[in-house]
Amino acid sequence: MTITAARLNDGIDATTTASGLVAASGFSVNDFRGYKSGKVIVLDMFMARTGTDITQTSGNITDTQICTVPAGWRPTNGTINGPWDNGISEGGFVIGTDGICTLRTASSNIGGTAGTGTTTLRLHAAFIID
Repeated sequence: MTITAARLNDGIDATTTASGLVAASGFSVNDFRGYKSGKVIVLDMFMARTGTDITQTSGNITDTQICTVPAGWRPTNGTINGPWDNGISEGGFVIGTDGICTLRTASSNIGGTAGTGTTTLRLHAAFIID
């Protein structure tokens, strides 16, 4: 096999975005990065809790909408699960085909502007689209 420039090509360049993420009530966007290469999308969302604390009831939090992902950066074939953390608490969230991200679980209360001060939640998801 001969090594040529074409063989050393590492694929197509990724498309990126840093705009279009919309915060839900009680949150604000600290940072957003989306990466798309072929049919793979990777999202990193950094959201500040600007509302009151989200507290656990019976060992878990109530499902809480946190943001909406822009069109073109959403799952196309069902809901996707992803992890989140804030350095103290961690849990899971989902992204629907409508782009709505919802916190589903938390290992402890999530601090807001009341009591514990504002906290930043770091959400990450990677998925394949149709």
